Amino acid sequence: MITFPEDVTSLIQALNARGHEAYAVGGCVRDSLLGIEPNDWDLTTGASPKEIAECFQSERISDIGFVHGTITVYKNGIPYEITAYRKDGEYTDHRRPDRVEFVKELSLDLARRDFTINAMACHPETGIVDLFSGLDDLKNGVIRTVGDPEKRFREDSLRILRAIRFASAYGFVLEENTRKSAIRLADSVNIVSPERILIEIKRMLTGKGIESVLTQYSEIIFSVFPELSPMRDFPQNTPHHAYDVWTHTAKAVSGAPNDEISRLTMLFHDSGKPHMHTVDAMGVSHFRGHPAVSVQIAEKALARLKCDKNTLNRVLKLVSEHEIRIPAERKSVRREMARLGKDVFSSLLPLLRADFSGQNPAMHPQKYAYADQLEAQYHQAISEGAVTDIHDLDINGNDLKAAGLRGSEIGLVLHALFALVLSEEIENRKSALMSRVEEIRKNISQPGH
Repeated sequence: MITFPEDVTSLIQALNARGHEAYAVGGCVRDSLLGIEPNDWDLTTGASPKEIAECFQSERISDIGFVHGTITVYKNGIPYEITAYRKDGEYTDHRRPDRVEFVKELSLDLARRDFTINAMACHPETGIVDLFSGLDDLKNGVIRTVGDPEKRFREDSLRILRAIRFASAYGFVLEENTRKSAIRLADSVNIVSPERILIEIKRMLTGKGIESVLTQYSEIIFSVFPELSPMRDFPQNTPHHAYDVWTHTAKAVSGAPNDEISRLTMLFHDSGKPHMHTVDAMGVSHFRGHPAVSVQIAEKALARLKCDKNTLNRVLKLVSEHEIRIPAERKSVRREMARLGKDVFSSLLPLLRADFSGQNPAMHPQKYAYADQLEAQYHQAISEGAVTDIHDLDINGNDLKAAGLRGSEIGLVLHALFALVLSEEIENRKSALMSRVEEIRKNISQPGH
C-alpha cells in the first residue's frame, strides 16, 4: 500500500466529501510503488474544473491550467495539480491534443495516458486502480504504451524520448512492439521543440540504465544527434580499446559522474574519432586531433537544441581537454592545474576514469593506477595550498607598483614570477619573490625581449 502525505489525503477527502471521485495518479503512484519518494503528487478527479475550484475556494489556488482541466491547490506552500478526468481529441501537431473533453469515468482518463506504468491511480483507502497491467510491467521492468504504440507515438512524438528516458531512469526495457514503433517513428521526435528535447536527453543521460539505452536504442539517439551516428560500429584497432567507438561511448557515459555536464561531455568526447581515423604501418588505429573535432560536433549539436551558454561552454571545455596525458608527477600535475584551472582539472579526473571504463578491460589495472596517482597529486597540491593561479602569489600588482614598476611591466613580471614558482625555482614568499623582481625587470626591458 502506498503511504500518502497528509495534505494529499486531505485533498482527496475534500473532493470525496462533495461526492467526487479523486485519486493520486501517474508518476507519484509509479515512483511510490518503486520505493522512490515522489517529487510531486498529481491528482485526478471526476469533478469538473469549476467544481474543483469551488471545492477549494478557501485555499490558495491557481487556475492557469483551467482550459486543460487543471486547478493548482496550495497546501502548506506546496502546489498540487488536480485535473478533471478527460479524453483527448486529435493531435494534429503531434504534440498536444487539439481539444479535451471532460468526462466522469476514470477509465477514460487512464486510457489516454502514455505508458502503463504511468496509467495507475491510487486512493488512500481503496488502493490501486490498474486497468492496463501497469503493476506487472513495473514488476517486470517493462515500458509499454497504453494501447497501440504507433497511435500513441503519432499523437505525441515526445513520448518516444520519454520511453527511453524512463528505460534509462529505472533500468527498464521497451516492450517489443513499443520498441519497434519508437524506432520506426524516431525521426518525428524533431517535431518537438529543441528545448524540450534537450530536457529529455539530459534526464535520460543521468539514468542508471543509460549504457543499455544508448546501445539498444541508438537509432532514436541518432535521430536527435545525427552527428553521432558515424561512431556506431566504428572499430578501434588499438591495444587500448576493445569496443567500437559508440559502445565505448555508452560505457564512458555510464561511468561518468551522474550530472548533466559530465554525461553530455562523455556523450560527445569521442565523436570526432571517425573523422580523424588513420592506420599506421602495423595496422594500428590512431585518432590524433579528435578532441578538436569533437568540440565542433558538440557545439553544433547542442547549439541546435538551444543549450544554455554556461552548460555549452563547460561541456566544450571538458571535451577539448578530456585526454589528460601528463606524467602523474608533482610538477606536471601542478602545471596542468595552472593551465586549466583547479575547477576544470578536478572535473576532468572522474571523466578520465569514465573514459578508461570504456576501454580494454585488460588495461584497466594500469589505467586506474595512473588515475589514482593523478588524483593523489591533485589532492596533495590542494592540501599544500599549491600555487596554481597567478592570484595565489604572495605579491600583487600593488606591491610591484610600490617597487617602482609601471604599466605593462607589472603584468610581465608577475607572469614571470608565476612561472618560476610553478617550476619550483623560487618559493612563494614575498621576500623571495621581491628579490627576483629587479632581475626580471631588466631582462624584459632588454631589446628584442
